[in-house]
Amino acid sequence: LDNVSILFVPIFNVDGHERFGPYNRINQNGPEEMGWRTNALNLNLNRDFLKADTPEMQQWLKMYSKWLPDFFIDIHTTDGADYQYALTYDIEVFGNLDSGLTRWLNTIYEPRVTKSMNESGFLIFPYVQFRSWHDPRSGLQTGAAPPMISQGYAAIQNRPALLIETHMLKDYKTRVDATYSMIEYTLKVLNHQAGTLKTLINMADISTAAEGFRSQKFPVLLKTSQKDSTMIKFEGYNYKNVKSDLTGGDWFIYDNQKPLSMTLPFFNTTYPAVETYLPEAYIIPVEWKLIAERLKLHGVKIDQLTEPAEIKVKSYKFRDYEFKKAPYEGRQMVTTKYDDIEESRKFAKGSFIVLTDQRTARVIAAALEPASAGSFVEWGFFNQVFEQKEYSETYVMETMAREMMEKDPELRKEFEAKKNSDPDFAKSQWNMLNWFYSKTPYWDNRFNIYPIGKVYDKTAITFLRKISLPME
Repeated sequence: LDNVSILFVPIFNVDGHERFGPYNRINQNGPEEMGWRTNALNLNLNRDFLKADTPEMQQWLKMYSKWLPDFFIDIHTTDGADYQYALTYDIEVFGNLDSGLTRWLNTIYEPRVTKSMNESGFLIFPYVQFRSWHDPRSGLQTGAAPPMISQGYAAIQNRPALLIETHMLKDYKTRVDATYSMIEYTLKVLNHQAGTLKTLINMADISTAAEGFRSQKFPVLLKTSQKDSTMIKFEGYNYKNVKSDLTGGDWFIYDNQKPLSMTLPFFNTTYPAVETYLPEAYIIPVEWKLIAERLKLHGVKIDQLTEPAEIKVKSYKFRDYEFKKAPYEGRQMVTTKYDDIEESRKFAKGSFIVLTDQRTARVIAAALEPASAGSFVEWGFFNQVFEQKEYSETYVMETMAREMMEKDPELRKEFEAKKNSDPDFAKSQWNMLNWFYSKTPYWDNRFNIYPIGKVYDKTAITFLRKISLPME
């Protein structure tokens, strides 16, 4: 391996490793004892790559940004259904990685490693989900990994990655041997392809920072098409689905003494569910310093205003948002729709300028575009903008609402139309009076407004460059 240097992190989740015991993985076949999935804060590090809440991830990102390895391998043992494969794997070939690197994975890396593994006696297959849980005949599907997990994160850094998922029901020795072989054959490909891969990565970094990258729509959210599939051979086991007399639910019973080859529909074509033109820069108000600090962990270059500035920006106004009923990874996540807005905003001295003419433009978009899978908005970094902080007393608004309709007959028509079309609205005094309140000059004009601004005008960018310095 003359052309390969290895940066090896044997134990990432130290807390979980030290929580050692025989009962930590109910679905797993050995070893006698194993560690725990989460760290001491009960957070899963493999959901933290982009949001970077944990101290472990923050230190890992500093290391990653310093070294920027050309290929990343993450080693897991999976839960899920039963099948013949000792190991499944995931590589990002679904539109979230630079096209040149994607072609390299598809045409060079994957065929060579698959051939070597099969010849060594290990059946491998792409990491997939069944469209109906535990039922392979429902079809297989995969797609672009979000940047909260390792291989999806590497993709937005313009670096290919391999996720290894050994099958939890295979014995420990088989899992170790399969992992060892997969790493060995991967390193051999990397050794042979070192020059080509480094060239492709350099081209990807240059392309991402170039003006042409911003001149075409960028897919901030990719989804797997449920209309487009190919037939593929899948090596599973004979199984039956019985109705449980204990719970009344479906009980899938696999017979691993009866291998079964199935030809199944494979849904692995993605499409851009949301696209946007990336701006020349994002502006983060100084009070949202945490956002800038998190971006800096990812190797993003950031400047700060040396004086106040008023700039015309594009941004978003949120609507139809819904918070998850339970926290996830310690955060209250939110899904939201939004409308595009354009306005002049005043940004205080110290506000952060995130130019997109840098190789981390995909990282910036993943974090700051609300529609991105696992964006900072979705993770709840901006939840306070969804909170209405001022309200009107009902006895005040009852009088004012009548005065408003008296002055504006069209407002009365609008009110009656909303009552007729929205039964929940019509049943709530508070909602109706709050609606009138929203029509007054007293209404909070920052409510539901995304505080991050997007600058597209190049003249404005020139001005911002003159009055900013690199973030310390």
